[in-house]
Parts: sequence; C-alpha cells; structure tokens
Amino acid sequence: GSGVREPFTTKVTKVHEGMRKKRSLRGTSCPKPALSAVEGWFKVWVLAGVAFVAGCEQKVTTLEGPVAVKAESAQVAPTVQYADVTAPKIAGQRALAHVKALTEMGPRPVGSAAHKKMEQYLVGKLAGAQLEDDRFEQQTPLGKFAMRNIIAKYPGTKDGVVVLASHYDTKKLPNFVGANDGGSSTAVLLAIGEQLRAHMKDGKREGFSVWLVFFDGEEALDADINASDGLYGSKHLAQKWKQDGTLNRTKAFILADMVGDQDLAVLRDANSTPWLLDLIDAAAEKLGHQSHFFQYSSGMIDDHIAFKDAGVPIADLIDFDYGFQNAFWHTPEDTADKLSPRSLEIVGNVMLQAVWMLDAHKSWIVLETRTTMR
Repeated sequence: GSGVREPFTTKVTKVHEGMRKKRSLRGTSCPKPALSAVEGWFKVWVLAGVAFVAGCEQKVTTLEGPVAVKAESAQVAPTVQYADVTAPKIAGQRALAHVKALTEMGPRPVGSAAHKKMEQYLVGKLAGAQLEDDRFEQQTPLGKFAMRNIIAKYPGTKDGVVVLASHYDTKKLPNFVGANDGGSSTAVLLAIGEQLRAHMKDGKREGFSVWLVFFDGEEALDADINASDGLYGSKHLAQKWKQDGTLNRTKAFILADMVGDQDLAVLRDANSTPWLLDLIDAAAEKLGHQSHFFQYSSGMIDDHIAFKDAGVPIADLIDFDYGFQNAFWHTPEDTADKLSPRSLEIVGNVMLQAVWMLDAHKSWIVLETRTTMR
C-alpha cells in the first residue's frame, strides 16, 4: 500500500454519513444539468463561487440555453466530448441465474470444495475466451493457501487493454453464501463475457482488448481486510503485471463489487481515478441510469488499490449499503432473493458502455490531465 488514505472505507467501517442514509439522501443532492443531444453528447460542470456557497441554488440550463451564472464568477472545467456509441446489453435475468448457480454451491471460501466447484463453473462459462490461470501459494494468518486468479481475454484491434474485474471468493463465515458480496459482480462479468464473445469478428473485437479478471482471496482469512490480510489476488496480479509490462498497456481498470442490491446506489469512490469515474458517469447518463451512480461518495479499500498504487487508472463500482445500515453484509442474509436482476443489468450495461466509449475516445490527454470540478 501507499500509506493511510483519508477519507477511506474498508468493507468494515463506513466513514461517510451519507452512506448510512442513501435512501433519505436520494434526490437531495444538487441536480445535474439536463443536457440535450447535439452532435453527440457532452457533459459540462460549472462551479460558481457564490452559488457553491449557497448550496443548490446554482442553476445550469441545457447547452442550448445560457448558464445562469455570470461568466466572470464561474470556472468551467475543460469539456470532454465522449463518443456517441451504443454498446451491447446484458440480460439481468441471465446474470441472476449465475448468482443462483453460485449460491447453490454453498459457502465458497478459499480452500473449500465449493470453491473448486466454482472455479470449474467459471472456466466452463468462459469458454470461447483466451483463458489464463494465475495460480499462486499465499501465506495468510490461517496458514498457506493455494489461490487462483482466472483471466478471460478478448483480443482487440487496438493496442491496449481494458480490465473489468471482480472477486469470486466468499468470506469464511458459517452459512455465508455471498450472493451480493462475491456473487453479484462475478455474475455480471460472466454476462459481459457472453456479450464480448458475441461481438468478436475474426477472433477480435473492434477496440481495445478486454480482459475479465476474477480475483481470488479478496476476503481476509482471519478478521477483516487489513495491510496483511485480504486482497491477495489483486496484490499478486498487480505485482506480476508490473514485472511483465502488462500494466503499461492497461488503459483502465474497472472493478465491480456488491452490485446486486435491489436499492442500487453505486458510490463515488474517492480512491478511484476522477477522469475514469467521469466517463462511467457519462456512460450511466447515456443509458438513463445516472440516478443509481455517484450520488454520495466515500473512499474504499478494495481490489483496485494495488493497481492504483501501480499507476493504473482505476474505478471501484460498489454499493456498500446492503440492507438497512448494511445489515445483510457478511451475514447469512446475503442471499439471492435480496438481489435485483435490474441492478445487475444496470451495472453490467454501464460497464459495457464505458468500454465502448473508451474504445472510441480520441484524446486520452484531455481525459487524463483535466481537473474535474465538483
């Protein structure tokens, strides 16, 4: 790691009050400007000193109308024009079927027979992709474990890789089947893989290579994730890719975790790369799902951190408020009946839309250097 991050949240402590109040906060934040489609579609952020202090009194109209603040009192962030592309869509019911198949195996912690069965399930469902096994022995507080990251590669016509990731292990707890925590994001990636495979031509997709990464050992083996326990698979793979040069080709790393909640509200992660979050936000708006994304923020310690520390643009898509005050998290109540196929579909489709927008984006310099104003 790179030291203490403030503010930060592990999957244990929520530091942002809004996370415990997402239902009451939904819709109370300053509304985003309604932008019309003109020669594609754009996003404009305006920060006005007086209006900012006053809260939500700031008024921003559509691109056809004037901005309701004086030019000299406003600072306008550089405008990014995102490609007006249409990505394929996943089917939420198919994703939910994957979740049910996984949870029916029972608890799937590292080293268990059910974990082995799950590995076989993933490999079977990823047929048609170029599969790579990243197996390693890991010392943990509970001894040494064999772990396995599974990587499904869909080659592209452009130089560079976009990584979509999830962890697939479950926490070692009695009767914990991890429908949302472990199951939901794994299922979304499997559904995305089906669409990537369907849109290959002559063995390649049009755009960057897309690699689906299923991390093992995300959950701490002893108590909770800390510097010496948990996030094993992502730390191992980030180090491996740093050594072999893969990270230099990685354009973006998008992690999904706990994305099946019926009341979906993906937080804006303070440890993620702002320009990549902005692109994902634009993808959500393109699909009409912006109300489910980034209405509140906090920092997460998750499988993306090792890649952030290695200099990769990263985003963590997580709804860390599962049940009232996160009551279902890491309990036997985390079952498939708590999930919504619609939520799985929304997250999967936004991830695919983000990939298609990354494929088509012309100016990476603008994305990477501009200052996002919030």
